[in-house]
Amino acid sequence: MTQTASTASYLTEEAFERLQAELRELSGPGRVEIAKRIEAAREEGDLKENGGYHAAKEEQGKMEARIRQLKQILDTAIVGEAPPDDGVVEPGMVVTVELFGEEETFLLGSREIADGSDSIDVYSEQSPLGGAINGKKVGETATYDAPNGKTIEVKIVSAKPYQA
Repeated sequence: MTQTASTASYLTEEAFERLQAELRELSGPGRVEIAKRIEAAREEGDLKENGGYHAAKEEQGKMEARIRQLKQILDTAIVGEAPPDDGVVEPGMVVTVELFGEEETFLLGSREIADGSDSIDVYSEQSPLGGAINGKKVGETATYDAPNGKTIEVKIVSAKPYQA
């Protein structure tokens, strides 16, 4: 299936492999483990007041949601090498912009590239800001329309490939 930029997620080869491994773990051993926990809790008796059973069922629901999310990401991923260090903004780059007179640094692309790290903000290339700066070079200025209808100007200060 051919993906367009609006439906696909850009992933590095490393991120793609990491997500495939997580999917294999959750789909195989993860499902077996949670099924065993549910069965053990079920054997404890009355399900209405069985906290272990309800906790295991909730965990199972979260795990199944993550499996669906991983399948969707992997099925629509555009896998490539880390982008070149050429000062052009593209998915997989850590970008610093000047916005409202202040600098803001973030990763452009999928949160999955960042290996679940909460230490860096992530903006999709489909977001208003991401779409405005995607393809721009360091030093260039772009504008985008904010949800409140205002036009916002942003200047690209730096763009470097993300290093996990």
